[in-house]
Amino acid sequence: MNPLTEKIQIDTRRHFLRNCGMGLGAGALAHLLSPKAFALQAPQNPLLPRKPHFSEKAKRVIYIHLTGSPPHFDMWDYKPELVKRTDQDCPDEFVKGKMFAFTSGTPKLMGTPRTFKQYGKSGMWMSDAIPNFHEHADDFCVIKSMHTDQFNHAPAELFVHTGFPQPGRPSFGAWTTYGLGSENQDLPGYVVLISSGTQPNGGKNSYSAGFIPSVYQGVQCRSKGDPVLYVSDPPGMNRRLRRASLDALKDLNQKASEKFAHPETLTRIAQYELAYRMQTSVPDVMDISKESQKTLHAYGAEVGGASLGNNCLLARRLAEKGVRFVQLFDWGWDYHGTNPKEDIRDGLTRKCATMDKPISALIKDLKERGLFDETLIIIGGEFGRTPFREGRTSRGKVLGRDHFPDCYTMIMAGGGVKGGYVHGESDELGFSITKDPVHVHDLQATWMHLLGFDHEQLTYRFQGRDYRLTDVHGHVVKDLIA
Repeated sequence: MNPLTEKIQIDTRRHFLRNCGMGLGAGALAHLLSPKAFALQAPQNPLLPRKPHFSEKAKRVIYIHLTGSPPHFDMWDYKPELVKRTDQDCPDEFVKGKMFAFTSGTPKLMGTPRTFKQYGKSGMWMSDAIPNFHEHADDFCVIKSMHTDQFNHAPAELFVHTGFPQPGRPSFGAWTTYGLGSENQDLPGYVVLISSGTQPNGGKNSYSAGFIPSVYQGVQCRSKGDPVLYVSDPPGMNRRLRRASLDALKDLNQKASEKFAHPETLTRIAQYELAYRMQTSVPDVMDISKESQKTLHAYGAEVGGASLGNNCLLARRLAEKGVRFVQLFDWGWDYHGTNPKEDIRDGLTRKCATMDKPISALIKDLKERGLFDETLIIIGGEFGRTPFREGRTSRGKVLGRDHFPDCYTMIMAGGGVKGGYVHGESDELGFSITKDPVHVHDLQATWMHLLGFDHEQLTYRFQGRDYRLTDVHGHVVKDLIA
């Protein structure tokens, strides 16, 4: 038997009067004063747009997660002294007592083999691995003092996306749609696009809704076949029959909601209705064949393809349609040097070519359409890479780096952040932060602030506690905000 039904059956009038708060008098007074003010109104559409705590700088987010974490020393963080000391033994004070994923003993320092130059009015340092980014130097806000608590992929990825290194917490995208809803009621508020053929290290937990209603979780869309799994009608069912079936389910779920007041019942109603509308809206927005050849070439996208280029173009189309949060995961950035694809020379050149071109096109496209200033773009991995050679591959010809949580780089653009700005510094060898450290929770608090939220106030009560994205930590980094 349902425990709630059983409790209702055994409750007496005495139990009811004892447990009804201030008693029947308060209930009667509430009824006389204003029934609407005191009644709990169940939201029929949980994705309707809502106002944030204060005026926002960003209305939407496009988060491009480079799964595996790119080597920041070979792209963004130029260390001339490290280059000079390449192949020298790593100073003992930097590694003594520390654990690394695949390195032990005394590793060899490794400066970048890439060529760095300064670009834009800001004079931002960038390497030759990311040539298409050079023209956007004055758009980027580069944080060189990031640090995290985790040094393995899955926990670190969960940490940056959910604020916790273990599965079960809502992701940043889920918190965003929970707080703001969506501007388009015919599409999911939170869309996930995956390239390079592999799910993120944290799996679907990296874009889940955790314990908040599942209507806020990320919906994965695909470039090939059905854009969303199981959303198409089965053989023999037409739109009229589908509508009739959903109306019947809605009536049953509505009765269950009125009787038990379970929030997931309302979520189920909303999800069925959204799925019905998505059957026509999603195929339309996912069809990039309507784009010009010039646009497809700019992104490096191909009709029917499944590349990061395709997904960046789809991100622009989704943002234009009012989708609140678009999450892109791109696999293949784990540069240990175990094979030529993971070499920070030619391997990195080839991989960056699939990334910096479409992201550059995305920035230009958003600017041309007047969306750049209100779209927060986030680019980065879950941690950094070491200033020394990875232990397993240190004697080989392929150059690679180990995981490094103590100091790394994240990039932002648009959405109210400072363009052409570099925040924080590390020491001359890149081992420790020397100026303006930014913890993962600090960055999350800043993201929430840009969206118009006090990160300490956007909470969800679960198992007797108010939870938030930043857990019990985090401070807004005001210097990152324009």
